[in-house]
Amino acid sequence: MSGIFGRLFGRPATTEPRWVEVDELRQRLAGAAPPLLLDVREPEEFEGPLGHIEGARNIPLQRLDSHYAALVEDNRPIVCVCLTDKRSATAAAQLTDAGFRDVAVLRGGMKAWREG
Repeated sequence: MSGIFGRLFGRPATTEPRWVEVDELRQRLAGAAPPLLLDVREPEEFEGPLGHIEGARNIPLQRLDSHYAALVEDNRPIVCVCLTDKRSATAAAQLTDAGFRDVAVLRGGMKAWREG
């Protein structure tokens, strides 16, 4: 399935994620066209002590590929989030390989978000 959306959207796939700092994400979320926040942690982490960013959609990394169609329909830039930024970087690379064009990773994840 890798590259299918890339061919549909006419863009070559790349696995290099873009990185977003906490302050930049806060500004983007407050803007007129906020990105889709994709939290790829497990549900118990999403609802756990660190919580989640308001408005985030929880799709665990292992189930991400089964949600591509819904993400395409949403038609917004995507910012991936996890506890630190390891799983979210993997998710961003997976999405980019599948052809999604505007994908980023929150540097430092929820730990950085709660510290910032």
